[in-house]
Amino acid sequence: MLSRRDYIKTSLELNLFFGRIMKEHMIFMEVGLLIIDSSLILEGDQLKRSFEEILLETIALSKGAINQEVLESEELVTPLTLNSETITQDNTGICINKEITLEELELESNPYFDFTSELERRIDNINKRAINLVIEVIKFKEKVLAKLLECKMFANLYQLLIDHILREAKFYLMALENVQKQTKPITDILEQEIFWDTIMKEHAFFIRGLLDPTEVDLFNTANDFSQRFDELIERTEEANKEDIPKITKEAIKLTTEIRDFKVTGTEGLIDCQIKAMAYPLLGDHILREANRYIRLLKSYLKGH
Repeated sequence: MLSRRDYIKTSLELNLFFGRIMKEHMIFMEVGLLIIDSSLILEGDQLKRSFEEILLETIALSKGAINQEVLESEELVTPLTLNSETITQDNTGICINKEITLEELELESNPYFDFTSELERRIDNINKRAINLVIEVIKFKEKVLAKLLECKMFANLYQLLIDHILREAKFYLMALENVQKQTKPITDILEQEIFWDTIMKEHAFFIRGLLDPTEVDLFNTANDFSQRFDELIERTEEANKEDIPKITKEAIKLTTEIRDFKVTGTEGLIDCQIKAMAYPLLGDHILREANRYIRLLKSYLKGH
């Protein structure tokens, strides 16, 4: 059973991280959809705006309430986020509320923060609304994926990408529903590692698939990461309880390597030094996911 303090902290951190991830998924889908599917573009844009509203409310309630480790991990926002959003908005024409990023960059942790019952009530309201909104996002992604798989539409979006962001939405929904039952979002570390290792492997796939054919070295590096994560997933699926510390250390090492690769890639997209069918916000997005995963892994090891 989560204490009031843990319920508030966990809820805020979940919504700050995944709320941004969800709204960026809508941006990525908007970029990839064609004018013939303008109704889907408008639907995705409305979902994006709804998440931006929840994010702004969550940020206002988060000042002082979240852990210093979360702020330092750069999972909510990185030094590259604002620049990535500006360039992506300029190049795609899609509106991105950069006030969210500016406010997140100002967030601080206060060890003497007062976790009141009124704050708990307001967080409960945000969680309930976030659950309803994620369910809408899941339906939207499922609709687009079904059309793509049945060849009833064309989009500049990999089917695996839609499946990937659909799984992330379902993961967020499960975590929120668990928190609303006053339990930890995810308890099984190996289950969590398999989920995030798969996400990291698929990031390597997407990087590989979006690079210009002339970017041979980057292609080979991305391909190598996908194979190494594949091997790690296999070992994790076969692991016993006593193997967890060793497997977790391997996951930290490999995820740190791909995180550094993503930093270089995002900087390269910002500086127009990499030829790819990608924009900086996509790079910053997958960088933040690696940052969160590294923090979760280190946090687990520290507690065991």
